[in-house]
Amino acid sequence: MDFEEILAKCGNSSRYQFVLLALYGYLMFVVSMHYFSQNVISFVPDHWCYHEQLANRSFAEIEAIYSQVERPSCTRLEKIDEDGLNHTLSTERCNRWIYKYDFGYESMNTELNWVCDEAYKPRVGQSLFFVGSVCGTLVFGLLGDRIGRIKALILANWCGFVGDFSTIFANSLVSFSISRFVSGLAADANAYLMYILIIEYVSPSLRNVGLNTVLGSFYCLGLIGASWMAVWVGHWRIFLACSSVPLLLVTLFYFLVQESAQWLVTRNDIDGAIRRLQRVAKINRRQVADDDFRTFRSYCEQHYHKDVREEKSEDKLLDMLNTPRMRITGFKLLLIFIIITPCYNTIARNVEGLGISPFIMFSLNALTLPPSGYLQGLLQDRIGRKATAVSWMTITGLFAAAAGLVISQGSKRNILLLVGLTLAARFGVSIADGASSQFSAELIPTSVRGRGVAVVHVAGFAASFLSPYILHLGTYFKPAPSIILGLLFLSGAYVCLLLPETRNKKLPMSLAEGEEFGRGEGIFDFFKDLIKRKSKVTEMEISSKEVEEDTLMTRPVQQ
Repeated sequence: MDFEEILAKCGNSSRYQFVLLALYGYLMFVVSMHYFSQNVISFVPDHWCYHEQLANRSFAEIEAIYSQVERPSCTRLEKIDEDGLNHTLSTERCNRWIYKYDFGYESMNTELNWVCDEAYKPRVGQSLFFVGSVCGTLVFGLLGDRIGRIKALILANWCGFVGDFSTIFANSLVSFSISRFVSGLAADANAYLMYILIIEYVSPSLRNVGLNTVLGSFYCLGLIGASWMAVWVGHWRIFLACSSVPLLLVTLFYFLVQESAQWLVTRNDIDGAIRRLQRVAKINRRQVADDDFRTFRSYCEQHYHKDVREEKSEDKLLDMLNTPRMRITGFKLLLIFIIITPCYNTIARNVEGLGISPFIMFSLNALTLPPSGYLQGLLQDRIGRKATAVSWMTITGLFAAAAGLVISQGSKRNILLLVGLTLAARFGVSIADGASSQFSAELIPTSVRGRGVAVVHVAGFAASFLSPYILHLGTYFKPAPSIILGLLFLSGAYVCLLLPETRNKKLPMSLAEGEEFGRGEGIFDFFKDLIKRKSKVTEMEISSKEVEEDTLMTRPVQQ
């Protein structure tokens, strides 16, 4: 009796699994606020260089005066006529600004005047945030396979709290960069470890629709909550204080979530795995016979038990390089994340300069997440992980390219069309990113899953450094970023075609099982399977109708 069979007896779509999904929902709420707090605290509203003669003028008048200047945000005026039609430029550097606050919210950039010549400072902090995420994802991934998923998850969220809360007291570039690095240590690691736990405890059907619906819905609530909490409190320091405290509550997960039984088996702690499964059965009110657990123990000892006398070492991530097929699969997963993560960050964080308030744009982006999460789960259940990832990478690439064509029109662009295409790209990249994440977690064997998922996520975050440069190319050729994104998405779709399907298949636990997983499967076999399943459904419908007709014909006529 393997793990999937004993888990089915203990319950894989029952009370405990719904508790896991509820806790994951809470985690997604606080993680989304943490991840995008960097954007919220650094929003830059419309601003102009201060002048005494502008003090009592309306924003419309100030904008009209500066409309004649090449760099209105950073150019200082020497003298302004009463009518505002004529003015002389000053050679002095601007050191004070007039800000047109969005909903009265004062961001870090406006309080510290990190604009114009000092606009690079928030970008340095954001870069250090991604450096922290690279380090944290790798470190906590290793810890997840060493000390357990739950302990590593709690430590990651503590780092997020310390980093965000210490940012409140930052007044210089050095202190801001250090605090953002610490905050970045939690990014991604504070979510994907719980994601791995759910994959290992939840049935494939509930995993497909339930998991992705919860992820999209609560991530949406977190984004909307972050945006309008900032507006409500009105100041970036208070916002960080309010958004960082909920990260500490993840500590309670230690008492609510069972450690991964699959991981314990690979760590040669079969007794610990059985205890966790017994607790799951108890929560789910299932009666599992002792003989079933003994059969499971025998199976584990036969397939995964490590005899110290035989000096067999446990699976290591580098061992994947010694197995030909797993090595190739690992490189393909690395390539997919190197492609999809920069695309995701470029699209998801692009909420400024679109002609509407970034708070409104953030909320509109967030509203695409619940339907995208539900659709992702539905598609993965119906057509599989591979078809979902390939199709939506292709579709999103087309949306991104279309948005680039609209941007290329400059001031004549249609704002509604641009916002619509941006939201469509945001919808698509959510599905593509979610499908890729689940795809990779299922393909990597349990024995190295924490470390393997960490490495591919690290590669993605490292590649995210390219996002600002991709956007910067737009200053030379405006459609360039969208063209590059489109090509990247199409490249990612092709790489996904080279991976085996995982839908309704027993996931590998050891490297040996991972080496055999998907052997002999062709690139387009998933498409053939779709056609076969559709044909079977059609045949079953026809057979059902024929049975109904025969029943009606043979039914005696009642007088």
